[in-house]
Amino acid sequence: MLKQIKERLFKKKDLREKGLILVENVANAMAVEEILKEHGFSVRGVAPPIYLRKGCDLAVEFDLVEQMGIERILKKIQIIYEIVSLSTSERPLEITKTKEIDNYILIRAANMKLTIEPKTGIIVNISGGGCPDIPFLSKNLIGKHLKEANKIMENGYSLCAYMLKKALEKALKITKC
Repeated sequence: MLKQIKERLFKKKDLREKGLILVENVANAMAVEEILKEHGFSVRGVAPPIYLRKGCDLAVEFDLVEQMGIERILKKIQIIYEIVSLSTSERPLEITKTKEIDNYILIRAANMKLTIEPKTGIIVNISGGGCPDIPFLSKNLIGKHLKEANKIMENGYSLCAYMLKKALEKALKITKC
């Protein structure tokens, strides 16, 4: 099982040309990611390289071949943004980091940490975050299976909740429970 998890973690990176959507604040970045996903675009929230940050530690990564369609949607929602392209050797920083500790997997997304038991897909611990919705989310997530987590996460509204959701998405991807 751990061998399969390691293979998924270290598989080849996607070398297609990527772009970043830079916005002024985290709330706008989260909204842009969600809206573009609703429109069927393959996007993800990432930490932009430091020299590209525009007051926000979160950007949205996308395939450059989809730029025209994405810009059409961004103009409709009237959000202030900037698009930059990344070379294939330049990648944004990964938001999530994964570490194996004894028989558990710890997934860190910014300041949020989620620990799971990989064989069962049960959430055993959540730590970090200073946002007011985290104690409620933690209380309702610990001891639950990863598949139950998305419904509980609908009650999260802060940046910490967003990062916890990213950790949960990574956990689901790793375990395939």
